Amino acid sequence: PACFVKSFCFYFAGCCTFDEPFSTCGYSQSDDDDLNWDQVNTLTKPTSDQWMPSGSFMLVNTSGRYAGQKTHLLMPHLKENDTHCIDFHYYISSKSGSSPGTLNVYVKVNDGPIGNPVWNTSTTGTWNRAELAISTFWPNFYQVVFEVVTSGHPGYVAIDEVKVLGHPCTKTPHFLRLQSVEVNAGQFATFQCTANGKFSPSDRLWLQGIYVRDAPLKNIKVFNVRRFVALFNVVNATKRDAGNYRCMIRTEGGVGVSNYAELIVKEPPVPIAPPQLSSVGATYLWIQLNANSINGDGPIIQREVEYRTSSGSWYDIQPVDSTSYKIGHLDPDTEYEISVLLTRPGEGGTGSPGPALKTRTKCADPMRGPRKLEVVEIKSRQITICWEPFGYNVTRCHRYNLTVHYRYQAGGQEQVREEVSWDTESSHPQHTITNLSPYTNVSIKLVLMNPEGRKESQELVVQTDEDVPSAVPLESIQGSTFEEKIFLQWREPVQTYGVITLYEV
Repeated sequence: PACFVKSFCFYFAGCCTFDEPFSTCGYSQSDDDDLNWDQVNTLTKPTSDQWMPSGSFMLVNTSGRYAGQKTHLLMPHLKENDTHCIDFHYYISSKSGSSPGTLNVYVKVNDGPIGNPVWNTSTTGTWNRAELAISTFWPNFYQVVFEVVTSGHPGYVAIDEVKVLGHPCTKTPHFLRLQSVEVNAGQFATFQCTANGKFSPSDRLWLQGIYVRDAPLKNIKVFNVRRFVALFNVVNATKRDAGNYRCMIRTEGGVGVSNYAELIVKEPPVPIAPPQLSSVGATYLWIQLNANSINGDGPIIQREVEYRTSSGSWYDIQPVDSTSYKIGHLDPDTEYEISVLLTRPGEGGTGSPGPALKTRTKCADPMRGPRKLEVVEIKSRQITICWEPFGYNVTRCHRYNLTVHYRYQAGGQEQVREEVSWDTESSHPQHTITNLSPYTNVSIKLVLMNPEGRKESQELVVQTDEDVPSAVPLESIQGSTFEEKIFLQWREPVQTYGVITLYEV
């Protein structure tokens, strides 16, 4: 750089011209590099190499180096809670015309990982100037690192006249403090980067992550010539996206770097175990939520009980404000699946349903007994009856019995009988009572029973028909041969009446 520039370096407390040993400026080199930066002063040690710049500066000679070798020069820590402008000059030259390497600039925080470059270049051919607008905030401290990565071609990479200015940069906007963002997994994380300075359409803005993906610009709002806000979205954030991010702007004059802010990605909570059953009724279930152990993150701000029938599509969900809950208005003798939903703060904070408890309600007392008990057919020794069909809305249980109770008088004593009817699923249910006595009054009723109770129909009194002898069936009359005829044994006449004689057989 020109001597005019160097002559004013002493006005800046953080300026280093490299006229004195670089360590007096607080600079240092990394111990595990592939090569070192050299401090050069061509005024005290002239050189005939026309490709080397003149003056005092820090230099990397890439001659004889393999591609990919690295060296780092570390500036002193920046600890003030302020906006810093790092102004420096750089020079890159090569005899072959190919770039000897890349000059990268990093900004580390609290001696943490070096992260990604905030600025880089690989060709100049002459001295050029760049500035870094770095926003620092207590209690964090920051450090600028100059890195050279060799390309395998011989040449020189140099820096000089590094000044730490205590005021904003003239060509590059600087960012206000970037705030951390917390979202639930699967949501969009929006970072708002506010900057002081002029924004140009040619400027490049991005959200830089450390060991995580960068985020592109979503929108920019320009308030005036000295203030704008850039919005960035990390879409469908997952735990892998959690980490530190900072706002970046690349201008014609340099680069602006914000502080790191953390993206915190929380997993919506999910109970580890299913709810526990406390008590069971025909139309209710008492449960314990059993949701103290969870996968995911808290705090828990809402609990809900989700329950559905195991078969069918019926479904409901209810908020719960205690560790136990009574689910009411259920159907008797029905299996339900019950899960707990937990919600943490923020959009998308409701986790998936936890493991399900499968349980069944009890049967309820039947609504009524069978109706419309009627006679279908009456015979001397049997009666056929029918009744109105009924279903679950009457039985209120899928397990039930329907029995036919009847009684009648026989031999001066009352006979009481019952029979199970298996025709309850028929569209025209009926039953036949057999082995009755002719011309007998029979009292009949139906009894519907399930595990919880019984209901009876109205009693029906029916008289069986008389037992009238019937003709000899033709099929019972058979012909026979002469030999098969029955011969009578003749005896002497017992008595004779006129022309009629009686014999005893």
